[in-house]
Amino acid sequence: MITDIHRLDPEVRLRPVTEADAASLAAALTRSRTYMSRWEPRRPDAFYTEQGQRERLAELLADREAGRVMAWVLADEEDRAVGGFNLNAVVLGSFHSATLGYWVDVTCAGRGLATAAVRLICDLARDELRLHRVEAGTVLDNVASQRVLTKCGFEQFGLAPRYMHIDGEWRDHRLFQRILHDGPRTGEPAAPGA
Repeated sequence: MITDIHRLDPEVRLRPVTEADAASLAAALTRSRTYMSRWEPRRPDAFYTEQGQRERLAELLADREAGRVMAWVLADEEDRAVGGFNLNAVVLGSFHSATLGYWVDVTCAGRGLATAAVRLICDLARDELRLHRVEAGTVLDNVASQRVLTKCGFEQFGLAPRYMHIDGEWRDHRLFQRILHDGPRTGEPAAPGA
């Protein structure tokens, strides 16, 4: 597992998510619920509770241990979660790829934190997990997220009709990828949970 903590600005760090983040994740997600609703699936009210986040984290951490996910939080100076970043669906073998998902608390939006975190996560994916590529998708009108991806070296490679159920409908998505390296495979990468 990647365990390093990285300072993104004077007040915010990127660090691996832990079970202890349940309460602050619930608070941040509740605070940002309306702001993020255009880009998120509709979720039951229980998702926004500390217990709901405990249950989600238990699954996420089990997936991390199994090598399928690497998950981080943005943490403020009081170590409260104010954002989440995941490399999901980590596939090794001849693919060596993962899918990036992320969100930033409404109180921290527009500060460049997503861009800094995505750049860093791509470096970690290449250097620590030895992945070849990272993929991400956005709904068509999520221009801010598309700007983050483009600034971080992602290129749009497709349009996926009715790709994901977001805000109550099957939404088209722009698909982006970043090729992290074209070098030879030098053994299996360390699994995210190892």
